[in-house]
Amino acid sequence: MSGKYRKDHSCLNCGFHVEEHYCSRCGQPNLELNESFWEFISHSIAHYFHFDNKFYQTLVPLLSKPGKVTLDYLAGKRARYINPISMYIFVSIVYFLVVPPPKHKVEKSASVDTASAAKQKAALDSAKIKLAKAGLDTTTFAKEAEEAIIEDIDRGVFKKMSYREQEKNIQELKATYKVSKSEQLKDLINTFEKIHQQRNDSTYNSYLARQKTLPENQRDDMFERFMAKRDIGFGEKSDVLNEQIERNKSKQYFLFMPLMALFIMANFRKNHIRYLDHLIFTIHGMTAFFIVSIFTQPTKRMLFSSGSVFSLIIETALIAWVCWYLFKSLKIFYQRKTSTTIWRMVWILLLYTITLKISESIMREILFYFAT
Repeated sequence: MSGKYRKDHSCLNCGFHVEEHYCSRCGQPNLELNESFWEFISHSIAHYFHFDNKFYQTLVPLLSKPGKVTLDYLAGKRARYINPISMYIFVSIVYFLVVPPPKHKVEKSASVDTASAAKQKAALDSAKIKLAKAGLDTTTFAKEAEEAIIEDIDRGVFKKMSYREQEKNIQELKATYKVSKSEQLKDLINTFEKIHQQRNDSTYNSYLARQKTLPENQRDDMFERFMAKRDIGFGEKSDVLNEQIERNKSKQYFLFMPLMALFIMANFRKNHIRYLDHLIFTIHGMTAFFIVSIFTQPTKRMLFSSGSVFSLIIETALIAWVCWYLFKSLKIFYQRKTSTTIWRMVWILLLYTITLKISESIMREILFYFAT
């Protein structure tokens, strides 16, 4: 410890008699208050590296030797390790800084789609000129490509229309088709009708509009309208709700650790271990999970697109590691047979997954009704 020790043997913090350099009651070092700038800096650095050293002494066996840190901690070998709660809070904060929740995608407007299609049209005109200079016949090629681009433009704009606008547009196109009998127009009407069917009931207003077109005896009653409004609302706000749930993952994991410890205690009750010991074991396991995720999740998001082969490989590897780590830690900590450990592990994961899904459903309901 850097700094000059006081000659007075009364502790400045609690007033207890100090035999040597540290108070035996509160643990505060008996240092002079008027330390120099460099003594202050060196004192701070010593404290930092003391934490840093304990962090790595905890980190290495926590990841490489599942269950060992918990056994040592419960055996009284605690000076070398960081407190389980302190370690978990520190790692979880780093995780949710490094791995922010995914943002929900905002749909592009019709003007953006039209602008994109205009670029396609310009590229087509340029291609026609180059083909003409090369002496090739561009009539058939240009006509087919231009019709496809126009259809894409119309489809992009049509998707952005309201339910009533889509219905009106289809009726006008059908009236035109009766006169022209164009096969291209017929195909376009079929395409629009499919889009219109998908849009049907996608918003509550469109659902009500469709209900009005039905005979009185075929319309939904009050309860059915309420359920339809709820289901449609969930569909419209699904991205926002999922983002909010992701933001609350840290709180969810923290609050559910006591429940996870309870599941473990129920499956290993013959070991006659205190509930608190099961909880410390759970905290160490969740800490290890967050540490590994700090490296895997950013790698997956920054380097590989969602749903890609490499992203799937990383997700599969993470699941395999979780299963390996949980098995090894349970095997070492509870000292049970391999077959018993595997079956207990499956039950624990099943109970925990079901509980998480139920809690997410409840959270989604609460967030939805608060949002609306």
